Amino acid sequence: VIGQPAKSKRPKEPGENKIKPVNKKVKPKTPKMKERESMDSSLKSQSILTQMMDKGHFQKLAATLSLAAGETIELRCKGNNVTWSYPPYLDTFKDSRLSIKQLDRYSQLILANSTAADTGEYSCWLQLCNGNKCRKDETKTGSTYIFFTDKEELFVPTPSYFEIVYLNPDKPAVIPCRVTTPSAKVTLHREFPAGEIETDGTDIIYDAKKGFVFQHPTSDHKGIVYCKAESQGAPQISIKYHLLYVEVPKGPPSTTIAVSSSRAGLSDRVHVVCTVLGEPDVDVNFKWQYPGQESGRPVIIQNFWRLINRGIGHTTRISKSVLLVEDFEDIDVGNYVCTAENLQGETTVATKVELK
Repeated sequence: VIGQPAKSKRPKEPGENKIKPVNKKVKPKTPKMKERESMDSSLKSQSILTQMMDKGHFQKLAATLSLAAGETIELRCKGNNVTWSYPPYLDTFKDSRLSIKQLDRYSQLILANSTAADTGEYSCWLQLCNGNKCRKDETKTGSTYIFFTDKEELFVPTPSYFEIVYLNPDKPAVIPCRVTTPSAKVTLHREFPAGEIETDGTDIIYDAKKGFVFQHPTSDHKGIVYCKAESQGAPQISIKYHLLYVEVPKGPPSTTIAVSSSRAGLSDRVHVVCTVLGEPDVDVNFKWQYPGQESGRPVIIQNFWRLINRGIGHTTRISKSVLLVEDFEDIDVGNYVCTAENLQGETTVATKVELK
């Protein structure tokens, strides 16, 4: 309309042109400091690990990934000094299907013709080195658990048909019947008396990445068990697991020494036995000192161990080292000292042999 006064233009407020929701007040949500930090660190930890897809595309990896067995997978980890971790059996059998190459800007892991047995954790991290000393950079890591699904192999194959699982009262025990298909329904069964063991989600839980976890093992759990899995077909049975209850105090070896005779005649056969009672899964190393050692006196030393039951349901490992002098001479008179060592420390015991 001609002759109307022009409207005076006022400066626009920042963001005034943006479309605003009608009748809805939105309060911007700022994550709390701790939440923001954890979000940042989780993004950082996943950001250096990617999967190479078709046509040169890359995909950041989630905590778990399911692939069909038979596929070839390529993972890349950013950085010029990368260390990898993957299912240990690939190293044990020096599997040629696995190859790792360190390039300028990233490290490449390729696993060809994957099988159900390759199911497990794949992770990488950047190494920070100063001279010969290197340490893991906790801010630059990546990890994913890959299920290589196989209808014929619902359980991750193992090299043996029977495994021993030690039940220790002060730490959780794991029955490692892991599956290749995360959606499989898995149950735990006792061989004798036959029956299913209830998984209550508290004391006994199932984790597809680990197996059945007994949070507070007791002697009631001992026996032979197996797992059963079902997923769109006939149920499959795992290998058998022998659960042994252990109750041995932790610490340096509990060691004793005994000799066939403390007084020996010339040409006698003398043997000294060093014995340790300990936890079934703890190795013991033996060292000897004996009178003719420095002069090269020949002796025979044999080490062996076995599992024994002590009381109802209590299993102990008995380790022995036997020192044998076949033809006793003057040079063999003196102290026989045995030192037994485990991860917690060492114990030294001694006995003396005299001439008749």
